[in-house]
Amino acid sequence: MSENTYAAAGVSIGEGDRAVSLFAPHAKRATRPEVMGGLGGFAGLFKLGEYKEPILAAGSDGVGTKLAVAQAMDKHDTIGIDLVAMCVDDLVVCGAEPLFLQDYIAVGKVVPEKIAEVVKGIAEGCVQAGCALLGGETAEHPGVMGADEYDVSATAVGVVEAADLLGPDKVRSGDVLIAMGSSGLHSNGYSLARYILLEQAGLPLDGYVEELGRTLGEEMLEPTRIYAKDCLALTAECGVSTFCHVTGGGLAGNLERVIPESLVAQVNRSSWKPGQIFKTISSVGKVKLSEMEKTFNMGVGMIAIVSPEDRDRALAMLTARHLDAWELGTVREAEGEEPRVIMQGEHANF
Repeated sequence: MSENTYAAAGVSIGEGDRAVSLFAPHAKRATRPEVMGGLGGFAGLFKLGEYKEPILAAGSDGVGTKLAVAQAMDKHDTIGIDLVAMCVDDLVVCGAEPLFLQDYIAVGKVVPEKIAEVVKGIAEGCVQAGCALLGGETAEHPGVMGADEYDVSATAVGVVEAADLLGPDKVRSGDVLIAMGSSGLHSNGYSLARYILLEQAGLPLDGYVEELGRTLGEEMLEPTRIYAKDCLALTAECGVSTFCHVTGGGLAGNLERVIPESLVAQVNRSSWKPGQIFKTISSVGKVKLSEMEKTFNMGVGMIAIVSPEDRDRALAMLTARHLDAWELGTVREAEGEEPRVIMQGEHANF
């Protein structure tokens, strides 16, 4: 009679321990002086610094169906960067500095080398954001997920002084919209992108696409740009009202969330040219511009709303930080029943 064990049911504690030993060196890179203790405790400990009136901010997210591309390509070392970006760049919208992040990885079967690659990316994202990877959980779900399947999510926590809290209430007529260019699709719209490019058009992920200058898979797995440090640098030197993280719902849909009812944000499409991947999806799938703008970031990953006096300073600072930045539009008083965001003009060559 065979012995019933946890391993026989599909869960290997030994492989889980080996995964920890493989990703530990990566996790140790992502730390801050306030971190107390090390890996292996039941709870991550973080000593909050000196603040007069601290407000904690928290955000949780995942990376959606971009995971399907990573799994199809068997490339797992960048999806963690996407995960961190989706969490920490939501925090900085209100002016909060990301302090730490905790991740959750659910797998059908623990493959230590694969888990280590995922955590390597998470640690790199935390380094880019200036936050600590404080801990996490890897859960094995045999019988619920396929052996090669996994999903990732995380929660990031940040802090901002009450006096420095940003938000729609700070936005004024005359403020300027400063765009920060995206690195591509980021982590939104992949269900539509995959449907058009992979299912309808049948394009192979390892196939070279001339207009993209690389394979389709390489383009689709380009890591999401992390803007946290850039945004915090702006708030330290410029009059920033708030930020807008352009994620699911597109530019206008997210910008509406930070514009007061009495004001209107006018966005000038002719101020930038969306990247080639957006043009490829639109042309191959015959997707209307209105649908593209509701689904994808269209080349704008983050927007800073700054006072007109700080327009040039903000642009100069972002350019010096090697970001593609430009004036996207302006904020004005609403006239009647206008929408909060008005998209004007046309993109060049789109």
